[in-house]
Amino acid sequence: MQVATIGNTTIPALGIGTWAWGDTLFWSYGKDYGAPEVKSAFDQAVNNGLTFFDTAEIYGSGESERLIGQFAKKVTKPLFLATKYFPFPWRMGTAVIEKAIDDSLDRLQVKCIDLYQIHWHLHFLIPEKTLLQTLAKAVKKGKIAQVGVSNYSAEQMRTAHKILGDLGIPLASNQVNYSLMVRKIESNGVLETAKELGIAIIAYSPLAQGLLTGKYKNTNPPKGARQLDTRFGAKGLDQIQPLIRLMRDIADQQGRTCAQVALNWAIRKGTIPIPGAKNGDQALQNAGALGWELTDTEMAQLDRASRSFL
Repeated sequence: MQVATIGNTTIPALGIGTWAWGDTLFWSYGKDYGAPEVKSAFDQAVNNGLTFFDTAEIYGSGESERLIGQFAKKVTKPLFLATKYFPFPWRMGTAVIEKAIDDSLDRLQVKCIDLYQIHWHLHFLIPEKTLLQTLAKAVKKGKIAQVGVSNYSAEQMRTAHKILGDLGIPLASNQVNYSLMVRKIESNGVLETAKELGIAIIAYSPLAQGLLTGKYKNTNPPKGARQLDTRFGAKGLDQIQPLIRLMRDIADQQGRTCAQVALNWAIRKGTIPIPGAKNGDQALQNAGALGWELTDTEMAQLDRASRSFL
């Protein structure tokens, strides 16, 4: 099993993102799939060594956390559970943040959250120092093991790193949108700054919400809210076909799938991808991104083919 490090913890080099577990607004939980399918995804992931699960309190209004808490109680393997706090305008102040932590602990059915992240940088709603000081106190109380952020720029990440560092707590991670189709962190300083400061980069949407699986075409667009995304329109799907064809060629040579190629690319870039999995088959396919490596030549080909997304 390939491994990565978040703060002082060694975890699998790939995790599972659980936005779709319980979410009915963007995803079709309760219609196309439900609790039995995501339970299968959880079991298949754990059975194949994928013990890192990322969730958030707003995913399905807490349902994602509740499902993970229920599933986790039935396994003996140690898991690494990460969740996130969203600073809505009406959720300001130390007491509110502390309650959010306690609520996540209850839904996840754990005494300590392995990684607690700030979902977005919204310092105009609540001062960054107040927020991070509150999380630091929770670390010292044993409610949180490590602190991370999400969607932070290089400058914002550096500031959070300094505030926490002054409190004797390292900034463990920054979770960002990163894939062959979203490569901004390579050019905006986020990836470079993370390496400099020893901060892990967790890559969400590493399959670009399914685009990089190669299964969508003009004649087969996705269902649901993704239809509103121009990338899933006729023009967008046409534009990525050269990249998809290259990925298929590499997948055939490696005996893998397009999705596994996309995930392996993200791992080789030094990030920890967290693709979603709605069922056991998808979780098993995700696991197939580990145990092998794209060649340097293949990496260079993929980099060139996706250069427009930098």
